Amino acid sequence: MIEYLEGTLAAKEPMAAVIDVGGVAFAVSISLHTHDRLPAAGERVRLLTHLHVREDAMQLFGFADASERQIFRLLQGISGIGARMALNVLSGISPDDLRLRVSGGDVAALTRIPGIGKKTAERIIVELRDRFTKGLEGIDRAAAGGSLSVRDEALLALQALGYARPAAERALSTAAGSLDAPASTASELVKSALKLLNS
Repeated sequence: MIEYLEGTLAAKEPMAAVIDVGGVAFAVSISLHTHDRLPAAGERVRLLTHLHVREDAMQLFGFADASERQIFRLLQGISGIGARMALNVLSGISPDDLRLRVSGGDVAALTRIPGIGKKTAERIIVELRDRFTKGLEGIDRAAAGGSLSVRDEALLALQALGYARPAAERALSTAAGSLDAPASTASELVKSALKLLNS
């Protein structure tokens, strides 16, 4: 499997990019989220990839970060959602916001994504809600046991969600400073930090 492509960005469109890797041009399907993070054509770029194989075709999908690729793969595991629809979801909502909406059971927010009806939105929530929230629930139980501070548990949770430690620490510091009172649970602090990371 192709883990990532690193080379020169030969061309880009809203939902596609061409990466020149040592003289070989790879066409990659991307989300609008990834498109917004691409450099100008002619510059160096590195995209994580997922190779989608069907009986009649092979297609490469590219992602700006591991979090987006992970969610893309999770979405594909849901009945009725293929690779194209998964990419459409990630073009209509950022990975961080999707986590928040799914964890909160926000069907209305998901149905605002083009091509996603109420039944599909409900299916996404049913399938992914536990995956997105179980880590936070486990964090709260560990914090209650007194083994780690709320901040340390929140940092571990953000890293488990795919965020680099420096970015996670900055978001947590800002989130902690913006709260009217100290966060009583790690999940409360993580939710505040996710909003900042998604802004």
